[in-house]
Amino acid sequence: MRGDSHPFSFVMIDIFYRMLDTLYGTMRKCDETGGTILYKLVAIDIDGTLINDRAEMTKDVHTAIQAAIDKGVKIVLCTGRPIGGLVSFVNELNLTQDDDYIIAFNGALTQNNRTGDVMTANLLTYQDLTSLYELSQKVNTSMHFFDSDNVYTPNKQINRYTIYEAYANHVPLYYQTIDETPTDIRIPKVMFVGDEKQLNQSIDMIPEAFKERYTMVKSAPYFLEIFHPTVSKGHAVKQLANKLSIHKEDIVCIGDGGNDLSMITYAGCGVAMANADPAVKEAADFHTLSNNDNGVAYALEKLILTE
Repeated sequence: MRGDSHPFSFVMIDIFYRMLDTLYGTMRKCDETGGTILYKLVAIDIDGTLINDRAEMTKDVHTAIQAAIDKGVKIVLCTGRPIGGLVSFVNELNLTQDDDYIIAFNGALTQNNRTGDVMTANLLTYQDLTSLYELSQKVNTSMHFFDSDNVYTPNKQINRYTIYEAYANHVPLYYQTIDETPTDIRIPKVMFVGDEKQLNQSIDMIPEAFKERYTMVKSAPYFLEIFHPTVSKGHAVKQLANKLSIHKEDIVCIGDGGNDLSMITYAGCGVAMANADPAVKEAADFHTLSNNDNGVAYALEKLILTE
């Protein structure tokens, strides 16, 4: 009967819109009107997100970010990179106001862009370094580690991925044994590196006790990043938001990798790139285009700039 058809019709309509949600990333948690929810802070990952596969920030992405800033939105670069790997982006985007910050080393270090003052730092110690070096020897993998300005490797035969890491981030690289390292060193990040198959085998050999003692994130097929146990991008974004008196509901976080998952799940609106890991896509509230298709610009247009 005609009256009985209404529930069926509404169910079909609901299913149709759910399909559109899945296809285009239009999740109800995020507002696409550019005005109903006035997002105040956007945290953006760099590699695989802000920049394309040619390591370029496109004109469209740059323009969208500047438009968001002009609208009063705070832009925060949030990355696993060291400080040195962020300077060019900070300058290009002119993120140099008094209350502009960067989150580096996956959240181990949050720093004021104008003054260089460190807001938060959750760092590893020399004792951690010696333990992790011994572990690297047992699981047969190369390693390197950072202080605030440089990258060091205790491996006399320097791994090509260590060289790549230093080159890509414009950070000086030094060969330095553990015994030559100052015992008062404070380390934002240690990395195990190697070809994908070999690194995966090494990771499988890491005892559970170490995985519980540290935050370990595989940020690329050839990188395992190791941090202080309290470190994550999500925790760093939360700490910065508290300092700036911004509620989580007013935050957008955009990323692609496993190290972005914590901030994607923390944010009022978590955004996954089309090139994101499956777990990131599953956790996200909104799906944007890929890093090669100006995905950051698309997300900003939909969530912030649309009138």
